[in-house]
Amino acid sequence: MPETSRHWAIEDAQALAATNLDALVDELLTRRGAAPPTTAWTYAVGEDELRARVRELAERPETDVLPLRGVPFAVKDNIDVADVPTTAGVRSFAYVAEESAPVVQHLLDAGAIFAGKTNMDQFATGLVGVRSPDFGICANPIDSAYIAGGSSSGSATVVARGDVAFALGTDTAGSGRVPAACCGVVGMKPSRGRLTTRGVVPAAWSLDCVSVFAPSCRDVARVFGVVADRDPDDPYARAGTDFPAPAQWRIGVPRTLDWFGDNDAAVCYEAALDALDATGATLVPFDFEPFHEAATLLYESAIIAERYAAFGQFVAADPDAVDPSVRKIVLEAAGYDGPSAFRALDRLERVHAATKPLWRTIDAMFLPTIARHPTIADALAAPIATSRELGAYTNFVNPLDLAGIAVPAGRRASGLPFGVSFIGPAFADRALLALASTYRDEVTPTFAPPSTASQHLVAVAGAHLRGQPLNAQLRDLRGSFVAQTTTSFSYRLFDLRVTPPKPGLVRDTERGRAIEVEVWALDDAAFGRFVAGVRTPLGIGSLELADGTWVPGFVCEPYALEHAREITDFGGWRAYLGSGNAEPAADDSAATLP
Repeated sequence: MPETSRHWAIEDAQALAATNLDALVDELLTRRGAAPPTTAWTYAVGEDELRARVRELAERPETDVLPLRGVPFAVKDNIDVADVPTTAGVRSFAYVAEESAPVVQHLLDAGAIFAGKTNMDQFATGLVGVRSPDFGICANPIDSAYIAGGSSSGSATVVARGDVAFALGTDTAGSGRVPAACCGVVGMKPSRGRLTTRGVVPAAWSLDCVSVFAPSCRDVARVFGVVADRDPDDPYARAGTDFPAPAQWRIGVPRTLDWFGDNDAAVCYEAALDALDATGATLVPFDFEPFHEAATLLYESAIIAERYAAFGQFVAADPDAVDPSVRKIVLEAAGYDGPSAFRALDRLERVHAATKPLWRTIDAMFLPTIARHPTIADALAAPIATSRELGAYTNFVNPLDLAGIAVPAGRRASGLPFGVSFIGPAFADRALLALASTYRDEVTPTFAPPSTASQHLVAVAGAHLRGQPLNAQLRDLRGSFVAQTTTSFSYRLFDLRVTPPKPGLVRDTERGRAIEVEVWALDDAAFGRFVAGVRTPLGIGSLELADGTWVPGFVCEPYALEHAREITDFGGWRAYLGSGNAEPAADDSAATLP
């Protein structure tokens, strides 16, 4: 059975720490121990060391300013923490760091509690999260058949599981955004040089960024405020003026996107666009092709040779220690000569120049973070092709000197998260956080009752979905689409074998799973007319949604299941109809419903 989220907010950790720091350690150990076994951790701080840390915090003077006092966090295993091994995902590469990377030290100085190191694709090379033979594949925390994304797989996973309140990762080609999308958390990739990479095992010095994972934009912003400090000893560190947030956002939306055969992702993105439109932003179509070319240059040109310069000598000396895909990418990169590298950099500059005029017409762009969410089997069968696909909408960001933040945007029909990214110019970090917070924290995930008594929410799961035959009934009643999401993992779905075709949703807390639904809003009169038109065996009851809230929605009376076909494993009515497995009702079992 897939796990449900148990996110740990920073303010919750701080509230517990303010009451009893030892109780906070108890909670940390309980959360880490209560979850199913995982390969997300490569190193876990022991109880004695955790209690020593809270005693140290307890002894600090009350006048000390500790903005993250008592907040537990994790660190990707290519970032140094003093007296702890840094492996970059390879045991034979490991060394014990003499001092913490400045980004880690800033967090410790702010009172945060280091809880451990997290798994990753070796040397931060890959977006799949399966390239860690020494520590094991990091499975998705929601459905273990799917990837957690990479390369910061462990960091995204421990935040999604609620083991810690936030985590550090890195992002060169999407390693801080792809796993955020796969695991349903927020992942921020700051502007290059905004967070120092001193003390980070390099993947590509000129492109590497430290990333931040947390359950919410607000928590990411709090961590960013602590770690965003220019490091005079880092040659790649930069200082810049914050890009101002406009009063009216102009958001670029690609005219065409490749969904890699995943029609459900396309449906999710359309719903996300509806939510974005609800914020009042102006949507501006643009041509994505130059950005696609920049994305391909990162791995498919001599630019990849920077990875060989960073860690290729180790791979060449000990090839058996390295995942075959990482080994292939890095050793083949050694074949590029100097002129090839300069030609690739020249081409990148020309592409960069071609993209600059767009930023005079938009303030940010809005993309799916990933399209198709691959299974672990997919990633193992075609590791390089799968990673390339995952980077289609992330690879271009660092080469073109842009900033980005990935946020959850509802659920796929399978129950897995769907995510979008806001991309903006360098030093737009805080403005993007504000924009993403408006979208994520106020529009997308909230299914609480509407603010006025004259509005009612209703969840639909079948013929009333957008694109289905009865959706017109909702639109005729002036219903407004709120969001696409899923139920909690407590429902089963059946094809009722009726005419016209309709599904039946039944609550089953033991054998259920998440089922795709849409939430719509109707006024008093429309809601009454809508409910009055529902006929047995269907009815309007209460449905539990993925975020734990309850709304009115379609339910089915048990007697109708006698001749029904269970379709729970499809994850939703739309996915079932699109599978080619739908069957017409048999003459002896068909009923007719209005």
